[in-house]
Amino acid sequence: MVKLIALLLLSMAFSCKPSMNDPDTATNGFSYLALGDSYTIGESVSVAERWCVQLAVLLSKQKITTAAPNIIAQTGWTTAELADGIAAAKNTKQYDLVSLLIGVNNQYRGQSTERYRTEFRELLRTAIAYAKGRPDRVFVLSTPDWGVTPFAAGRNVAKIGGEIDAFNAVARSECERVSVVFVDITAQSRLGLGDATMIAKDGLHFSGKMYQLWAAAALPVVAKLLEK
Repeated sequence: MVKLIALLLLSMAFSCKPSMNDPDTATNGFSYLALGDSYTIGESVSVAERWCVQLAVLLSKQKITTAAPNIIAQTGWTTAELADGIAAAKNTKQYDLVSLLIGVNNQYRGQSTERYRTEFRELLRTAIAYAKGRPDRVFVLSTPDWGVTPFAAGRNVAKIGGEIDAFNAVARSECERVSVVFVDITAQSRLGLGDATMIAKDGLHFSGKMYQLWAAAALPVVAKLLEK
């Protein structure tokens, strides 16, 4: 219980401080903006291990030169807090590619899927606007299942997994509505069950090894998007 309270307080504190890294993307191939929460900012892993950074590297290795991503994300953010963080970042740039991964904290805090749908729909609009109005240059990653982590020990992991699936069903349907690609990495996240190498040192988030799987799953999909 003490650990849970501490993590909640930490997440709330982080959610008040929008985070945006801003490397120079002007002359480095396709520009890329990654929007999200702890999974995108890479809580407890190095910058190089973030899934979106690994994806840019994989694309570049395939001669699809992609700049290191700008990132607007923070540990603990829900859909509403990501929207606030985007507004606070005051980023007026547009990008060749935009990703969105958000929802775990909505589930964790017991928010409804109805609220998530409304807020996620607005974030999709924002992502498309950042992608120069092109939904075919936006992709969404599904929310991973934190129920496989040591932090979830003693909890109803079946309930956690079921709720994660419900949130992902909403995200998928909203993506289909506006022709945005949805990349399902939730099954891969569940490979972390009992595999310490897939889990970050904090026992709650995923490791760079897991993020490598997500980047690899997104790679062929994103490569096709950038051909358009």
